[in-house]
Amino acid sequence: MIRDLILRNRSYRRFHQEVAITEQTLRELVDLARCSASASNRQPLKYILSCDPEKNALIFQTLGWAGALRDWPGPAEGERPSAYIIILLDKEIAQSTGCDHGIAAQSILLGAAEKGLGGCMLGSAKRADLRNNLNIAEHYDVLLVVALGKPAEKVVLETLEPGQPFAYWRDSDSGHHVPKRRLDDIIIG
Repeated sequence: MIRDLILRNRSYRRFHQEVAITEQTLRELVDLARCSASASNRQPLKYILSCDPEKNALIFQTLGWAGALRDWPGPAEGERPSAYIIILLDKEIAQSTGCDHGIAAQSILLGAAEKGLGGCMLGSAKRADLRNNLNIAEHYDVLLVVALGKPAEKVVLETLEPGQPFAYWRDSDSGHHVPKRRLDDIIIG
């Protein structure tokens, strides 16, 4: 069921790095994004795939991992993603994407969840460094990086009561807790 996939599709930030993801799997995930909706059907998104440890290391060093966990620099060696999909805007096709890249990333992550994988959309990146590290042509804008791997952490959804802080947090066992607003608090009228 789609609800089960959505509930399994959390923002995972620690992985079993030794569990490889093949290029074929990455291609299957991008194919889901390719078949997803696109504003005016322009399809301006392009993708860089990485399941190579050396290329992954070049990508990893450009990423910011968890803004709410200020004292955490990101996953340690051994807990890093085993693959990435970088979502680009091809400015020769369009100058903006609307929400296409969010739709594409969600399609990729739902497909990953179906395969027993997890991931995280990362908008915090040193884009100039990423462009230089991977020789990304100037007519592409880096929109999002999707980190992928076999999750090595438990993510727990918590009920967010009115007035409580909404920031995610870690418990003493490194469980990742994500407060979610109640359904009745987000429906108006």
